[in-house]
Amino acid sequence: MVSKQKILIVDDDNNIAELISLYLVKECFETLIVGDGESALEAFETFAPNLILLDLMLPGIDGYQVCREIRMKSQCPIIMLSAKGEVFDKVLGLEMGADDYMEKPFDSKELVARVKAVLRRYKPVMTEPEPTDDKVVRYQDLEINMTNYSVNYQGARIDMPPKELELLYFLASSPNRVFTREQLLDQIWGYEYVGDTRTVDVHIKRLREKIKDHETWRIATIWGIGYKFEVQV
Repeated sequence: MVSKQKILIVDDDNNIAELISLYLVKECFETLIVGDGESALEAFETFAPNLILLDLMLPGIDGYQVCREIRMKSQCPIIMLSAKGEVFDKVLGLEMGADDYMEKPFDSKELVARVKAVLRRYKPVMTEPEPTDDKVVRYQDLEINMTNYSVNYQGARIDMPPKELELLYFLASSPNRVFTREQLLDQIWGYEYVGDTRTVDVHIKRLREKIKDHETWRIATIWGIGYKFEVQV
């Protein structure tokens, strides 16, 4: 069963608030009514609304301040309600972070329509995912990290020029696959590189000086073809 979307109604005029709630409940929304700014901030935390209908003229903390404080921690949609119809008031409300602004008195059906429209537009901001290891290759005693261009070998960090690291990472990312020198040149140095295949041999020689063959893996030469990162299966 799909849960109902929740609307927090913040208005010190209980008659208006009850009327709004009545229309929203008929449209299968769940509502909560509060009459002042402080209660609105508390209800925002406990009720966790999908949208807030916020009157500007509230006792204590006014609607502008409520909007400002909510915007400091959430992008929950806010529709401001006010008897103030001047352009300045509307612009101020929208600049504070409101998603819409309705002038009182308003038609309840129009309000419901605007609530639905704002909810359709709203997409919650997702938390940034944790960095994945798609740029990291790990073997026993070896970790190659392309995110921060580092190589750890037998528990120690190995200083390595970018092209050496990229070559090692490329080979290790495709264990037991053979690459020709030409393929490695294209992948690491690019198609427009003017050097010859001996460049690959030189970089492989330097890698082997820094990283010795392991009992479970090694950089292997395939005579007459190229190289592969050989892993014991």
